[in-house]
Amino acid sequence: MARHPWLDPSPFFFAGGPVGCLLIHGFTGAPAEMRPMGEFLAAHGLTVSGILLPGHGTQVEDMERTTWRDWAGAVEKGLQELQKQCPVVFVGGLSMGGLLTLYLGERYPVQGLIAMAAAVRVSSRLFPLVPIAKHFLRYIEKEPPEKADYVDPETFHRLWSYEVYPTRSAHEMMKLMRQVRPRLRDIRSPILIVQGDQDSLVPPASAQELYAAVGSESKELLMVHSGHCVTVDAERERVWQAALDFIQKHTPAEYRRHTAD
Repeated sequence: MARHPWLDPSPFFFAGGPVGCLLIHGFTGAPAEMRPMGEFLAAHGLTVSGILLPGHGTQVEDMERTTWRDWAGAVEKGLQELQKQCPVVFVGGLSMGGLLTLYLGERYPVQGLIAMAAAVRVSSRLFPLVPIAKHFLRYIEKEPPEKADYVDPETFHRLWSYEVYPTRSAHEMMKLMRQVRPRLRDIRSPILIVQGDQDSLVPPASAQELYAAVGSESKELLMVHSGHCVTVDAERERVWQAALDFIQKHTPAEYRRHTAD
């Protein structure tokens, strides 16, 4: 079962100008958590693609059949398709989507990266046990909304996600983390790191660690008063605006007129 099945979990595409932005949702989530940000960026002239990761947006059994390589392949394909249409492309992602944003940044020349609550580390003390736990524990139940880290209580109603964490898939995310973390110094593109100060899933301190680790000469760190899902929580509009400002700042002059203030 999925939380909030009335929300649309499908991918989205908003045609705009020559500056594009690829948006990547998080673990067990769907493009619904990126859509409001995508609509904001599209309203300012960008072409925006919000992809759906394999195994997501359907039923949790589908997710259990996917691997980190499937997710990485999907974002690589999404980037390549957007680059066919836009000469200037930025990439942004939330949580595991932020981790996949870093994965692309390590391997491909993109104009800039927006890593939001990027899962380079996770807070759960049970997470290191996942490689063993997956053999006898199939799912981990998610916390009820009243115990979640939402600063804005309405955040819960803006999220489409599975109701559980599949342990087999959590192990795949761990493998992805192990691919990304040793190569953070290889990132050279400008980067905006966004982190919620009330995040219970990704340690807020990890944002500063990420800032120190990436090899980019141009890097910014924005802390906001939000929980994990910064794209739809209390300071979501501040996050969207910061992303737009970052994109405009790092867009080549000949294309800047296509990104309206």
